[in-house]
Amino acid sequence: MSLKKFKAMVVKETDDKKYIREITEKLIDELPEGEVLVKVKYSSLNYKDGLSAMGNKAVTKSYPHTPGVDASGIVEESESNDFQSGDEVIVHAYDLGMNTSGGFGQYIRVPAAWVVKLPGGLSSKESMVYGTAGFTAALSILKLEERGVTPESGEILVTGATGGVGSIAVAILAKAGYQVVAATGKLNEKQFLIDLGVKEVIGRDEARDTTGRLLLKGRWSGVVDTVGGDILATAIKSTKYGGTVTCCGNVASHELNTNVYPFVLRGVSLVGIDSANCPMNVRLQVWEKMSKEWKLEHLDYLTSEIALEELDHNIELILQGKQKGRVVVDLWR
Repeated sequence: MSLKKFKAMVVKETDDKKYIREITEKLIDELPEGEVLVKVKYSSLNYKDGLSAMGNKAVTKSYPHTPGVDASGIVEESESNDFQSGDEVIVHAYDLGMNTSGGFGQYIRVPAAWVVKLPGGLSSKESMVYGTAGFTAALSILKLEERGVTPESGEILVTGATGGVGSIAVAILAKAGYQVVAATGKLNEKQFLIDLGVKEVIGRDEARDTTGRLLLKGRWSGVVDTVGGDILATAIKSTKYGGTVTCCGNVASHELNTNVYPFVLRGVSLVGIDSANCPMNVRLQVWEKMSKEWKLEHLDYLTSEIALEELDHNIELILQGKQKGRVVVDLWR
């Protein structure tokens, strides 16, 4: 039995069905079963973490709970032959931080099948600048590539472009030579997006059609949509013949009001992006790309680094749609 304590954010449900967040101490023995015990160096803040931290039962069923769908660190103990003590690793998605104690604690214990060795070319902190958001962005771009969308195909639209997924998607696409148009509700952050390499910035209203037309002029060869709702529906109607639209978020709405014409008259493809249960062979392929050909040169520009004690304020920001870029949590700061 280990009585070793560690620091973690814990979300508790009160008797009157409210949720409070506090930084407290937990015991290693309180962690769930799993083959690999990881000392977490860094985590990152994602929208799903905000939902878990506010008591969203669709994300986290039982409280008290430690959120954090991302973690990078060092293997401290392993019952798996695939990992040894001292290995640098990444754990993200699956059930981590949802119903399994997550990366907002200094230790996690998880199944070996969830663990990825840190790719060469990435530091532990850099891997968390990407995290689930960056992984989702890169997976979206991989799906565009697989469907023949190339830099020569034409403009790519990225919605929710200042957010975690959007900003990484913009930066990777620009690095790969694509003409990127960024749609955002934060036009005051236009320079941030230009510095990431976008060709043009458009406002949220321009990205949302209100005419009710079944088809719009085809402009996009591909779309990375992070918001859902009417903006996704408009993007589908605005995609050129044979183009591909990827969908990974619902911060605007989980509903999609569209029609069949973009699909049957223009051959548009709508591709869902799920990072939580992405097969390991694809997961490894995406991390390899992010550590090599898609590695961003100025990750610090995208990143705010905070301590565990600063999480509460940043959770409120991400829930209000006010986060810019990526927030990395140093668990030992």
